[in-house]
Amino acid sequence: MSSYPVYKRILLKLSGEALQGKKSHGIDHSVLVSISRQIKEIRNLGTDVALVLGAGNIFRGQENTASLGLNMDRSVADYMGMLATVINGLALQDVLEKNGMPTRVMTAIEMQRIAEPYIRRKAIRHLEKGRVVIFVAGTGNPYFTTDTAAALRAMEISADCILKATKVDGVYSADPFKVKNASKFGRLKYIDVLKKRLKVMDATAVSLCMDNKLPIVVFNLNKDGNIKRIVLGEKIGTVIN
Repeated sequence: MSSYPVYKRILLKLSGEALQGKKSHGIDHSVLVSISRQIKEIRNLGTDVALVLGAGNIFRGQENTASLGLNMDRSVADYMGMLATVINGLALQDVLEKNGMPTRVMTAIEMQRIAEPYIRRKAIRHLEKGRVVIFVAGTGNPYFTTDTAAALRAMEISADCILKATKVDGVYSADPFKVKNASKFGRLKYIDVLKKRLKVMDATAVSLCMDNKLPIVVFNLNKDGNIKRIVLGEKIGTVIN
């Protein structure tokens, strides 16, 4: 493991489920505190940090409407999911700033009283000034997931990699919580993820990363210090490139 960061700029993709911790829904404050502490560690190393947040802990768009028996248009459901990511973004911003880190929340759907509209050059400038940038509201368009938003924003800000936070320590051949003999992959090619239909990120996001040679590191967020270890070059989780 290096003493210096191997990644100068990262994009951390957090699912809404990651923020709910052990709760059945909503936001677990202790998880926000843990994430904030880990982000501060890598900011102290000089690595620029941007984040894209999901909203599965609050509202997951079309999937939620189906489970609730609501006959809702897909676009409406997706916009509701995008707005839910703003709630998560503001919650994380509050904890980060209480931990001494300057932040900016940038949204793909304009709401000037609570967040800045997303402008690529402004986002890069914030990062250059040492601010943690939180991207919310996905891409601003229905039918696109926050995984796709993460891939898109990572390329726009010239990130060195995407860190995809999960509840397990990498990518497995099957769900390790359900299949005892599921095997873990240490390294994968983009095309293998697509061919095997591994549930890492959606196909659009993986294809974007493949076309632009942007590596993805899938790791366990619940193990404290993992983000720092990855940034310092330690082999954690599964690397997709």
